[in-house]
Amino acid sequence: MSRHRKPDPTIPAHIDQGKIPKGCYWNRRDRYWYALPDGKRKWLVSADALLSDLHAAMETLHGIDRGSLDYMLGKFEASPQFGALAKGTQDDYKYCRGVVQGFKTKLGVSFADLRRASITPPAVQRLVDKLAEKHPTKANHVKRYLSSAYSWARLRMGVKDNPAKGVAQATERKAHRMPEADTMRAFVALLRQRGSLKTRSRGSLAPYIWAVAEIAYRCRARSVEVREMTDADATEEGLIVRGHKGSLTNITAWCPELREAWDWLTARRDAIWRKKLAVVPIEPIKRPVLVTESGRAVGRYTLNSAWRRAVKQAIEAKVITAETRFGMHGLKHRGVTDTPGGRTARQEAARHKTPAMTDLYSHDLDIVQPAGKEAQKAG
Repeated sequence: MSRHRKPDPTIPAHIDQGKIPKGCYWNRRDRYWYALPDGKRKWLVSADALLSDLHAAMETLHGIDRGSLDYMLGKFEASPQFGALAKGTQDDYKYCRGVVQGFKTKLGVSFADLRRASITPPAVQRLVDKLAEKHPTKANHVKRYLSSAYSWARLRMGVKDNPAKGVAQATERKAHRMPEADTMRAFVALLRQRGSLKTRSRGSLAPYIWAVAEIAYRCRARSVEVREMTDADATEEGLIVRGHKGSLTNITAWCPELREAWDWLTARRDAIWRKKLAVVPIEPIKRPVLVTESGRAVGRYTLNSAWRRAVKQAIEAKVITAETRFGMHGLKHRGVTDTPGGRTARQEAARHKTPAMTDLYSHDLDIVQPAGKEAQKAG
């Protein structure tokens, strides 16, 4: 634990000594601020410098460009306002920042390293359009993230304009890849078989991925809805599915397959916790069922990475093809489509607020009776 600096009476009174940046030192005799990069004294600023000047000098010393886009994004990420966002939103924004950092302009420079003053709406539009060529959904997430970051910076960093405002969104694909029923069952069987192999052995997959797939299908759930399930969601009647993105919350009744997947996950979790945790949370809502080998809750990127590996192996094993590959969200489409009953039953089961949303997920046509009393008698 580092020691606190003792107040130095020779330091200018306008400097809050508790906020002096780490590695910045005061020369009492000659009255200037300095640092010690590589062990050699380097002059930073004079005695009349403000506290903000000290921080700016240290950032320059460490190669931090205060005028870059990434500097603003970093300040946004470290802000209390960012910390107050939902965890899912924070994860999405952090992912989008990584996308911006990894995107190279025609000059070979990271988009995040561009000077904020040089970034215009056409520049952001080119970024969105380029990302949209392969990933339109990702492009729109990045656009919304930049707009939120600029809105925050306008009020707190004096940034004048929001170049992401008014930029056209990418057209997202309406067609979703839904697996055929037999393909899905073969895929889940492969996940289960390879998940039972010794961890990190050749051909092994995350042991929990088959159970995630089974629950996502049976409950018509998004991956995040499965990932966030806890012991509090298991009831005598069935499994509580807490809706995201405006979806409602309901209970999916138990069936043998759903019960088996849930019990398998909780038994695995309990076995890991007995070895890894000294204290198990008492409250059911604090006991996630989906955990890593270290006992921590599985995160978004961990689950997505495990799914990508599973899809790659399924293609190699010829269980699916590159053309018929599908994401976890495809299981929700399959689940809604396979729900017995008409549109109203599927809408209630899928927790959709509007019939239009159900129509997006349901890919089978309803069978209805022909009109006319004669036809009904003939039936």
